[in-house]
Amino acid sequence: MTKPTPTSTSTSAHTGRKVTANIALTLDGRYNGPGGPGDISAILPYATTEVARDHLGRIWENATTALLGRVNAEGFLGYWPAVAADEGADPRDRGYAKWLVDTEKVVLSTTLTASPWERARVVNAPAAEVVAELRSHGEGDILVNTSPSITKALLAADLLDRLYLLICPEIAGDGDRLFDDGLPGSRWRLSRRETGELGEMALVYDRVR
Repeated sequence: MTKPTPTSTSTSAHTGRKVTANIALTLDGRYNGPGGPGDISAILPYATTEVARDHLGRIWENATTALLGRVNAEGFLGYWPAVAADEGADPRDRGYAKWLVDTEKVVLSTTLTASPWERARVVNAPAAEVVAELRSHGEGDILVNTSPSITKALLAADLLDRLYLLICPEIAGDGDRLFDDGLPGSRWRLSRRETGELGEMALVYDRVR
């Protein structure tokens, strides 16, 4: 298990790599429903629409590193490699799948001692420290890929530069919210907006600093 050397998170200490995050939310701001982490019934119907697939293609186009939590890594890396190998898959899905398989992956975990996946390393350290280490070298965006715990931690530390949101037109009524009380105040600029036939919206927000 590796741990990065702490690095300053100030803008003068890094290479200029952007930190981005992708997540789907209900109208009441939840990424899962009352059934717990596996309850994505309010999100699933909108995940494969034309707007959602186009949105998926945008999130990784400038990214060279995927930052994942362990649970997401286990789910994604158990599913997407088969899509990458499927010549009949939607080209947008396959493009994302190939990127995920081939790109550098950093998995945050307190329980794993080694990575079971290729081109992936496991790190036991706070998200802010890991991002600081990643920003100290290399190039390309660092994408926090549908990992709400990491996204929350980076929002709390004001380290996110871009948010890719898929807003699903349902109210879950209960479940976990992304934007918890107590976050530092911040301002965001809407850089892109698309609306699908089912009422879903793909939004891109850039942090104004």
